[in-house]
Amino acid sequence: MNEPIENKYFNWLCAKVLEVNTEYYYPLMEILFNKEFVWVVPADKHRAEDVIDLRLDFFRESFTKKDPTITTRMPSLLEVFIAFAKRASFQTGAAVMDWFWEFMANLNLDQFNHILESDIPIIEEILYTFTWRIYDPSGLGGMFPMNHTKRDQTKLEIWYQFCEYLDDRGLV
Repeated sequence: MNEPIENKYFNWLCAKVLEVNTEYYYPLMEILFNKEFVWVVPADKHRAEDVIDLRLDFFRESFTKKDPTITTRMPSLLEVFIAFAKRASFQTGAAVMDWFWEFMANLNLDQFNHILESDIPIIEEILYTFTWRIYDPSGLGGMFPMNHTKRDQTKLEIWYQFCEYLDDRGLV
């Protein structure tokens, strides 16, 4: 019996960022996969475009014919985080998985390796804060918290936040 394409894609995404035997994080991955990426800074549409490339990688790597179940769905937060981790990896040489988990740690999502029913509102609040950019202007509560910044991170596109984060951490 054939696995549904959406399940195959989800498992492919998880394989990009989860170590073997880390199935405990699957519920978190499912939440991220089912949460639509919305951009409030216009230039963050580029993150949605990165997802298109990620999906093309899936079709190519899995020898799967393009399917509208995947190609027409709105970008999910999981896809955006993985696609951006791939972009960060290309820029820095660090592994995609390492960047993905740094994003999860910065968002305080890495703690949810076992999700209880009482955790779901906390996760939802974290994702809401990230999506609607209601985190601290220093980036605290977002993907890239800064120690020192003169710019309001809630107004910058994710790419420029990342560039400033690299500088703030002395990684450039």
